[in-house]
Amino acid sequence: MTETAIRVNKIMAAAVPLIMLIMNLAIIAIVWFGGMRVDAGGMQVGDLMAFIQYAMLIMLSILMGAMLFIMIPRAEVSAARVNEVMDIRSSISDNDAMVDCPPADGKLGVVFKDVTYYYPGAEKPALSHLSFTAHPGETTAVIGGTGAGKSTLLNLIPRFYDPESGSISIDGMDIRKLPLKKLRGMIGYVSQKAVLFTGTVAENIRYGNERATDKEVGEAIRSAQAEDFVSEMACGGDSLISQGGKNLSGGQKQRLAIARALLRKPAVYLLDDCFSALDYKTDAKLRAELEKAANSATVIVAAQRISTILHADQIIVLDEGKVAGTGTHA
Repeated sequence: MTETAIRVNKIMAAAVPLIMLIMNLAIIAIVWFGGMRVDAGGMQVGDLMAFIQYAMLIMLSILMGAMLFIMIPRAEVSAARVNEVMDIRSSISDNDAMVDCPPADGKLGVVFKDVTYYYPGAEKPALSHLSFTAHPGETTAVIGGTGAGKSTLLNLIPRFYDPESGSISIDGMDIRKLPLKKLRGMIGYVSQKAVLFTGTVAENIRYGNERATDKEVGEAIRSAQAEDFVSEMACGGDSLISQGGKNLSGGQKQRLAIARALLRKPAVYLLDDCFSALDYKTDAKLRAELEKAANSATVIVAAQRISTILHADQIIVLDEGKVAGTGTHA
């Protein structure tokens, strides 16, 4: 690529001065021969100027044509790359055997049974023989060092990946037997990196529930401890968020992402280390509000900070993809 780019730039470095030289020589020739015709009375000065303008337009078109010879191959390569991405089909999809089965009687929560998962090409499993139950109305926390498998565990529930072996069920239904739309509709997911889109604060929160009323949006903002900074923004909930939320701090983005999940009112909350940018006081208030808002839902929290999961009903300690211990903080 470097060699090709250097060769193309060398050609352009020679071509542009050459074309400019030809253009200026053409003007000299036109003025020379046109001047003789004007002197002889066979041509008006205005006609000579018009001829020069027409000649320049033609020469500039030739110059633009030379530029196209560089732009077209680049565009072809770019189009091929874009099409490669657009043509990708997810390896995880609904198949003909899947049916929209009714949920089992009662809420059974999220159950992992002997789940093992390898990333493509990995020698060691990211998760190995993982078994636990996250009960409804309780908070299940997952803690461990970097690379222990916390995010991988959470990503298996909405079927971003499928395990190599074992099974995962929600309320007694194997997640592979549920249509993806229904499965993901049951889940409120807040990723490790809070993702916001260009638009207003209210529009970003309504991604969780497009039919939500202004009152419900306001309640979600209040529960997520975002009311203080949203009210201080120029237009409140109608204030614009720049692309990727660049005009907000990390903690503000996390709180709006949590508000979006709360507005969804799902059966399962998956919170992937989404309290890391919050101070301890806001963290404590948010956890208290989360317990109220998700009193009957299954809450699974992945965290690095002990204080975030101190009051969890069940704590799972992961070490290199394996359960090192399960229990309360005590």
